[in-house]
Amino acid sequence: MVTLLSYGCPVQAIVHAFGLDERTVASWRDRAGAHCEQVHQAVVETGKLDLVHVQADEIRVKGRNMIAWMGLAMMVSTRLWLAGSVSVSRDKGLADALMHQVRRAAQHLRPLLVLTDGWAAYPNSIRRAFREKVKKMAGVGRASLEVWPHLHIGTVIKRTEKKRVVEITRQMAHGLLDQAEKLLQLSGGGSVLNTAITLRLNGPFGERLASLTRKSRHAASRIQALHSGMYLIGCTYNFCFVHHELSKATHWGMSCTPAMASGLTDHVWSVCELLMYRVAPAPWVEPGRQGCPRKRPVSDPVTTRRARVRLRKGVLCSVTT
Repeated sequence: MVTLLSYGCPVQAIVHAFGLDERTVASWRDRAGAHCEQVHQAVVETGKLDLVHVQADEIRVKGRNMIAWMGLAMMVSTRLWLAGSVSVSRDKGLADALMHQVRRAAQHLRPLLVLTDGWAAYPNSIRRAFREKVKKMAGVGRASLEVWPHLHIGTVIKRTEKKRVVEITRQMAHGLLDQAEKLLQLSGGGSVLNTAITLRLNGPFGERLASLTRKSRHAASRIQALHSGMYLIGCTYNFCFVHHELSKATHWGMSCTPAMASGLTDHVWSVCELLMYRVAPAPWVEPGRQGCPRKRPVSDPVTTRRARVRLRKGVLCSVTT
């Protein structure tokens, strides 16, 4: 069932073919998506990847009585899906969540080129995500946040008329153009600034996630369903499906998945292996004490001593008994 869902089979088709309850199949999809999210965090988001070149884009999702946005980011050189975020609004929160996921997968302070479309929220979100604490002055004081020195941000703005692209504006929002072109050639992402690779990633997601089809009688009605479905499709795309472009003789010359090209695994995973992957639990942290603080025990009361005045050799003095 999960294999059919990962290939884009609608839930209603599985219900009619196998005589199952729709809520059961939807529950399996959500549970598989939650497990794939844990696998993605444990394998991809570990800070081991020299990304070099990243592209990001958004998909407008037309749901049932709602419009949602799905942000996607990928590593260009290996076609690895890095991050995804779903939100009902296209605001800076969506861009921040997407770029912080990319930040967790990247090695520290490595040269990086990030290319996006003309959405104005991207450059500031990328700067906020790729910052490090730098102590400029010795002594007491707060460390300042500095953007990575070798971070380059490029934007590609397309102007369309009658559904045709008539003008493309390429500009650098941060960094140097000559350094960005070197990273572009190093990753094999073309000779000019572009977002063509991430646009190709929208194809597998739109094909295999039934909720993203343009004309559907069973559109998504819950954000959680889109979230779990996105991770199910993304993890199977990274680990289980052989990538046609990577398998060519000009790249690897063998059956290769994006995870294999990135060095995260050495073989093609099956869907069963993905679902059976055991994620290590988080380290145990001793919980803090809850409730009101305990009152200190009252010590034994000490008998008070009263001073008594008596006359001694004609002098008044206070004594105690």
